[in-house]
Amino acid sequence: MSDYIIATSSTCDLPRTYLDEHAIPFISYSFTVNGELREDDCREENRAAIYAGMRAGDDLKTSMINEFVYYEFFKSLLDQGKDLIFLDMSEKMSVSFENAARAAERVKAEYPDRRFYVMDTRCISGGLGLLVMEMVKRKEAGADFDQVAAWGEENKLKIAHRFTVDDLNYLKRGGRVSNASALVGSLLNIKPVLYVPDAGTLDVVKKARGRKAAMAAIRDGILSDLAQVDAAGRTMLILHADCLADAQWVAEQARAAHPELGEIRISSLGVVIGAHTGPGLLTAFYLCAKRVP
Repeated sequence: MSDYIIATSSTCDLPRTYLDEHAIPFISYSFTVNGELREDDCREENRAAIYAGMRAGDDLKTSMINEFVYYEFFKSLLDQGKDLIFLDMSEKMSVSFENAARAAERVKAEYPDRRFYVMDTRCISGGLGLLVMEMVKRKEAGADFDQVAAWGEENKLKIAHRFTVDDLNYLKRGGRVSNASALVGSLLNIKPVLYVPDAGTLDVVKKARGRKAAMAAIRDGILSDLAQVDAAGRTMLILHADCLADAQWVAEQARAAHPELGEIRISSLGVVIGAHTGPGLLTAFYLCAKRVP
């Protein structure tokens, strides 16, 4: 049985310490801060600095990864003589997925003896991160290529994604709400609650009046999901964009209702998603029975 690699992209939003500890290769998305080009390195300290800069008025823009960059990344991994499973964010959320798929076909033709699987994860951000973690855990426990890929396909739509954002203007810039909706929403203190359905899109599912109501909606969604499963030992990821106290509140609420939960990891949201949602984003990811907004 040949060895294999599980690789991902920086938009898994896992901390660099975890990626390094488990030797998970990742391809970095790029972004600009006030016109200065940077790469997403997944380091917590750099994420924190980015959000502080955004609060001070820094302008962030992101860009897709082109086919050539994917090609070089894939080739460098297959040159190691191992098979490859690659996980990126949902096809519906980024043109980069199409570039990755084209690059993968080129590389497969050059390495006909290697197995190479690119999954449309239907996940984003920490949802992708949780999928990576769960698949890596199974690989490290001895599962083979087919077993890990099959587990991913069977369970990717069981990863819940619950978000709220603090500033509608960032969603307006990304085209997710209109100028008028952003203006009225800001005046009425509307905080949208977002969810990733099976299609892998990011949809507004509720409009809460105020931050506390939005956070309560996140909590209620989590508790409703966990009531449908055996929550014992399940990992939860809570990511935040410069709102640690809110993340801790959600963690405390989940733990109080379900003390049998496994690890609850709190870390900073990655820069690429954060550039489109702004400081104050709060989100939670965990395995559920099925995705229900």
